[in-house]
Amino acid sequence: MSPAEPDPSPRRRELLEAAYAYALRGGLAELSLRPLAEAVGSSPRVLLYLFGSKDGLIRALLARARADELAALRRIMDTRESPEAPGGLRVVARELWRWLSDDAHRGLLTLWVESYARSLTDPDGPWGGFARATVEDWLTLLADAQPAALRETEAARAERTLVLAVLRGGLLDLLATGDTARVTAAVHHQLASAKGWFIPAPGPD
Repeated sequence: MSPAEPDPSPRRRELLEAAYAYALRGGLAELSLRPLAEAVGSSPRVLLYLFGSKDGLIRALLARARADELAALRRIMDTRESPEAPGGLRVVARELWRWLSDDAHRGLLTLWVESYARSLTDPDGPWGGFARATVEDWLTLLADAQPAALRETEAARAERTLVLAVLRGGLLDLLATGDTARVTAAVHHQLASAKGWFIPAPGPD
């Protein structure tokens, strides 16, 4: 929401939070206004009035989920070591995986995967652009864990892209199987053996 836009009504914010909790439990693919309205103590008419349409509600829920994910990731980044420290991105990647593999975040991450896939198969729907935006979100955050002098180099871009691929691939496996120990071991192994593709810290002039 930009500064020029009016603050949403308290009732809209309240229903958005309730609808978000509902979506975390059941996803968005088969979202129907009537059961949702009943679950959040409202009516389809009120939801349509406040969000404009079902697609408008889905877009609001996607924005809410994206904000939730980014807030959590930023908290991790705020506690990181200096990006100039050796292995800075590797350390951050391990912390990110710790968060991704936590059962407490399973609902949010399942919703994220569902929305990511729908944005690819239904690019003209309310999910349109979600996948690309979330990739850019992650790459931006990972860039902050790299030495400032190297962030815009081709090697640095490839490095953070590869880190994202490892984390995302591990997440898909984990959500499908629930085998936390196996997937975590694989992710840690990949990160530990990554000396060949982690860029070096800048040397003295």
